[in-house]
Amino acid sequence: MSSVVDVMIIEDDLKIAQLHQRYIEQLDGFQVVGIATTQADALLQIEVLQPHLIILDVYLPDGSGLDILTFLRSDKHRCDVILVTAARDVETLQQAMRGGVIDYLLKPVIFSRLELALKKYQEQKLLLHNLSDVDQRLVDKMLQAHSNEPLQVRLPKGIDSVTLDKIRGLFSQALSLTAEDAGAQIGASRTTARRYLEYLISTGELVADLHYGSVGRPERTYRRVASLR
Repeated sequence: MSSVVDVMIIEDDLKIAQLHQRYIEQLDGFQVVGIATTQADALLQIEVLQPHLIILDVYLPDGSGLDILTFLRSDKHRCDVILVTAARDVETLQQAMRGGVIDYLLKPVIFSRLELALKKYQEQKLLLHNLSDVDQRLVDKMLQAHSNEPLQVRLPKGIDSVTLDKIRGLFSQALSLTAEDAGAQIGASRTTARRYLEYLISTGELVADLHYGSVGRPERTYRRVASLR
């Protein structure tokens, strides 16, 4: 078994694909062998490159990533798929599960979550390579892709999941917020709110802009990263 996982990225936004490439190649044991921004280009590259793993977007300018997934399974390509999509409907999730994806990430992608998915894949691939047969305990472990325990993101000290979800929820209604605004809405101090807002910047979910008030003091305004199609 090759120690390096060949990854192909299928994503309609080239800049996002290149961002994913730069991040993936920071991880030991992964290399990006191809990027495709259309379904036609993706199908051609898959045949030539034969990747081990595909990071697959659903929305493509000339088709759907779900069609590519169907092609991979019907043509018996031996590659694994992580689906990355902005689609939040149940039908897309069900189609992905029927197609045997190993993980399902919602946009905008939190890179710490992508890292967990890749490391879990890497560990499972190595484990299977070193086995000659399986038992029920191992099968149960291998099929825990959606359990909370192995895929839970470990939050840094000072960040709890309940408050974090409250902060995230604010941006479903507001285009942008200051730390003071966010704190007032969840009943927390400006300092506390800013800690959570800055954390969401580090995960790639928010960006911040500097604005100068009437007295000239700069103030950070936070807004959600635009969801990718």
